Amino acid sequence: MMSVPTQAVHVDSPTEQRNPRTVDIDLMSTMGILSAINAEDRRVPDAVAAVLPQLARAVDYAVEALRGGGRVHYVGAGTSGRLATLDAAELVPTFNVPPDLFVAHHAGGEKALRQAVENAEDDDEAGAAELAAVVQPGDFVLGLAASGRTPFVLGALEASSRLGAHTGLVSANPRAAKPAGVDVLIAVATGPEVIAGSTRMKAGTAQKLILTAFSTAAMIKLGKTYSNLMVSMRATNAKLRGRTIRILQEATGLTMADCSDALTEAGGDLKTALVHLLSGSDVEHSAAALAASGGHVRKALDSLHLRAG
Repeated sequence: MMSVPTQAVHVDSPTEQRNPRTVDIDLMSTMGILSAINAEDRRVPDAVAAVLPQLARAVDYAVEALRGGGRVHYVGAGTSGRLATLDAAELVPTFNVPPDLFVAHHAGGEKALRQAVENAEDDDEAGAAELAAVVQPGDFVLGLAASGRTPFVLGALEASSRLGAHTGLVSANPRAAKPAGVDVLIAVATGPEVIAGSTRMKAGTAQKLILTAFSTAAMIKLGKTYSNLMVSMRATNAKLRGRTIRILQEATGLTMADCSDALTEAGGDLKTALVHLLSGSDVEHSAAALAASGGHVRKALDSLHLRAG
């Protein structure tokens, strides 16, 4: 039997209010329900667009941290923590980054990814302790809390700030004041949910959009792409080798045979093969230019062209 909490907290957040547009949703047809949900979902991108300046600050903090040898930490509970865990996990295969470059901290630990862990999100001391054990000065810590008040998240952010990390908070509660120690507040006005308090809906969709944009923008600024192509992946199996060859063809306009030969010569390193093909420099000089540029293809090409000139 599930125990009943002895304490109750009133959360003053738009996400907890009843949505006047869906008060009769339980009387609607299936198409009516889906249309109502879809109509609310379409409000989310505009709400995210309104906080892009704040999101840009968070991206710049993250890039500064990563360029300095630091890490990005996500902190969340419930839906927020699960979405953060998903985003961090997907960066590894997409951009070939180390698995500990973006670290997700979820209230209640791994078990809470699949089922609720009682009182985990209310433990600010646990959040503070978890981040205090791993955060270094110069890291960036991004908390996610639909209500803007989740104790586990706020405790983690406060501890991280004391340790010299920059911090940000994503919430769906513009009414909530910026917590102490938070450098950038990203408060998205998603409004009341289709089902009152069900923040896995619009608030969760906003968090997914923000996390995807945040991490992708950071990867782009770190040189993990060339144009809009994923050039940081490595060909570790036949399918991925085929994909890297297609990327090389898209970027260079050369034949499959030429790109395959270049990839082989570069030891499977897509960026080295790309710089080699675009610059005309040999593989060794291409790899050296990439290393000197911090892995940026365009910067490597510029340096090789200057050297050739």
